Amino acid sequence: MATGDESCSIQLIDGDGSFNDTGIEHFIKEVKLHECGLSYAVVSIMGPQSSGKSTLLNHLFYTNFREMDAFKGRSQTTKGIWMAKCAGLEPCTLVMDLEGTDGRERGEDDTAFEKQSALFALAVSDIVLINMWCHDIGREQAANKPLLKTVFQMMMRLFSPRKTTLMFVIRDKTRTPLENLEPVLREDIQKIWDSVPKPQAHKETPLSEFFNVEVVALSSYEEKEEQFKEQVSNLRQRFFHSIAPGGIAGDRRGVVPASGFSFSAQQIWKVIKENKDLDLPAHKVMVATVRCEEIANEKFAAFTANENWCLLEEAVQSGPVAGFGKKLNSILYESLSEYDAEATYFDEGVRSAKQKQLEEKLLQLVQPAHQSMLGHLRSGTLEKFKEAFEKALNGGERFSLAACNCTESYISLFDEGCADAVVELANWDCSKVRDKLRRDVDAHVASVRAAKLSVLTSSYEAKLNEAIAGPVEALLDGANNDTWPSIKKLLQRETESAVSGLSSALSGFDIDAETKEKMLSSIQDYARGVVEAKAREEAGRVLIRMKDRFSTLFNHDSDSMPRVWTGKEDIRAITRTARSASLKLLSVMAAIRLDDNVDDIENTLTSALVDTKNNAAVTDRSITTFDPLASSTWEQVPPAKTLITPVQCKSLWRQFRAETEYSVTQAISAQEASKRNNNWMPPPWAIVALVVLGFNEFMTLLRNPLYLGVIFVGYLVMKALWVQLDISGEFRRGVLPGLLSISTKFLPTVMNLLRKLAEQGQSPATNYPQTNPGAESKSFQSGSSSMASSASSGITAPRNDIEYSSSSKEE
Repeated sequence: MATGDESCSIQLIDGDGSFNDTGIEHFIKEVKLHECGLSYAVVSIMGPQSSGKSTLLNHLFYTNFREMDAFKGRSQTTKGIWMAKCAGLEPCTLVMDLEGTDGRERGEDDTAFEKQSALFALAVSDIVLINMWCHDIGREQAANKPLLKTVFQMMMRLFSPRKTTLMFVIRDKTRTPLENLEPVLREDIQKIWDSVPKPQAHKETPLSEFFNVEVVALSSYEEKEEQFKEQVSNLRQRFFHSIAPGGIAGDRRGVVPASGFSFSAQQIWKVIKENKDLDLPAHKVMVATVRCEEIANEKFAAFTANENWCLLEEAVQSGPVAGFGKKLNSILYESLSEYDAEATYFDEGVRSAKQKQLEEKLLQLVQPAHQSMLGHLRSGTLEKFKEAFEKALNGGERFSLAACNCTESYISLFDEGCADAVVELANWDCSKVRDKLRRDVDAHVASVRAAKLSVLTSSYEAKLNEAIAGPVEALLDGANNDTWPSIKKLLQRETESAVSGLSSALSGFDIDAETKEKMLSSIQDYARGVVEAKAREEAGRVLIRMKDRFSTLFNHDSDSMPRVWTGKEDIRAITRTARSASLKLLSVMAAIRLDDNVDDIENTLTSALVDTKNNAAVTDRSITTFDPLASSTWEQVPPAKTLITPVQCKSLWRQFRAETEYSVTQAISAQEASKRNNNWMPPPWAIVALVVLGFNEFMTLLRNPLYLGVIFVGYLVMKALWVQLDISGEFRRGVLPGLLSISTKFLPTVMNLLRKLAEQGQSPATNYPQTNPGAESKSFQSGSSSMASSASSGITAPRNDIEYSSSSKEE
């Protein structure tokens, strides 16, 4: 490719008919043809070999086509078809220099390339220059007539010929005026047109329908060079704005946009080489299809690489993007606008179809990002709703009002976000995402409602449990005839209070009447269940309760003071009373009596377990006599309300009697021991016998008072030992155990007693020293007496405690 100051040229088709597709692409980029749209013109030149075509073009368009060297002889200079950009012309003008016709190099018969190149020029050119010698005009066999015939024949191979300007350039004009030459030339042209075979559709079509015929004359370049250059300069002015209305090619038709020129020319040459008729409208559609698709692909690729789109796509993956729709619409419209700008001159139907395909591809590309945006909007709105809803509830707002207000507010917020993210080119429906958000919101409201109702119900259940369980336990512990009526009143009072409070609290939750009724019924059932559960729990401890009640009544008097078994108490009556009370507790615990049903459990238990006459009668009867407790159910009491079956009552009573027999036996033993302790004096006859038999010893004591002192001191010592050793208490457990216990404590007790006597004897001497021996003797006597009495009192002082301890042990 040769280059000049403002022009460049390329061999478009070589002499062998090969199309230079790589070269033309580079050429078009070099001359920036793709920016021209429809504002460009193509000029081609035909004529005999060595007729000065290249010279004319170089002077007319400032190109640099190779010219013939006249000194080397007349020979073929241009081979194939060359193309160059005309320098300094507006609009952009491309000129093609065709290989000359009638050349000896190709021979007489090889006219194929001439016809192919002529057809190619007619198909792509707006203006065709036909270079011819002036002296050939009017001749029958001159070279211009075969050329014109070829041109017109090739024109018929275009199914829909484009309007082309044929400019006949008469070279080396003679003195004959142009006004005389032009009519002859036009007459020859018309004759040639009329003689050319035409399709049926164009039999009567005039030449002017296909061609604008222009005729210009130029002086000889070799003989009148300056005049030639001046004429060429004037002719050049006609090529300025040649395609504008009124220009020499102002009425051209079927122009291929500049960006499709390369592909169009290549395809036209391919069809011509295959010797096929060229359908220009179909070719135009084909070029538009290919080029529009190429442009669409380029814009799609450019869109995918667009930095703003990449940043937007990356940003929307991690979270919502403010103004997403506006930003995305801007990028999409920019891409489509670029497509429109480049494809605007192509066939409208093809352009629109490819634009639609481009839109679909772009929307398919951006749809995941749009879905991600909607997903972020949905999740973000849901989180905000949860926070606002919780805040409203914590602020004391009613549940139903808070749910309604927050739902409407944040659904509207989501709708605003969807409007901000809308893609204007797409008709995407956000209703599915909106419905999903609504379902999520409703599910959260339902979940919170369930949680709140559960907490509310649990709180009332806890209150009921606290209000009922303790009192029921206390009432069952003090079982009597009023126990179950009192429990019923307690249950009714607390249940009504809980139902009233719960009903008021539920009014703020906007729940249906059926659900509300179920919850209120459930709280009533729960209260009843608390009573029944507590009753069953206490029934499991009935034996312990019975023993506690028996122990309380048996071991304490009516003033709740511990009993001391002195021998005057009626143990049988006390035992009967305590057992009757325990049986009363058993009868109360035997069944749940929250309904108004009447039962005969107490009488049945009394007659079967306590009534001795009935028991004796049963014992005397046959074994086959009916036992009222030999059953697993109570009459008039449903099994579900039974806590202790008759058989279990009988077993419990048997165990109760066995475990309380010991207490009764201990009481009887204590009473008998108390009676023995109170009868320690000898019988009267023994006292009379002692007086009679001991009269002499008594008189001896009266005669000698010293014996009385010794006896008295001995009495005090024995009494002190009796008290200290607790002889009466030791012998209550039996003779042998008493002797063993006394023997082990005797010596320590005697030593302790002597130590105390010694301490008492030293005390007067230390505190009150005596100087009179006589007084000392008296003092000794009185001191001995006082020491003995104090020792006796000191030793006997703990007796009350010992007696109380022993009585406690017996009890």
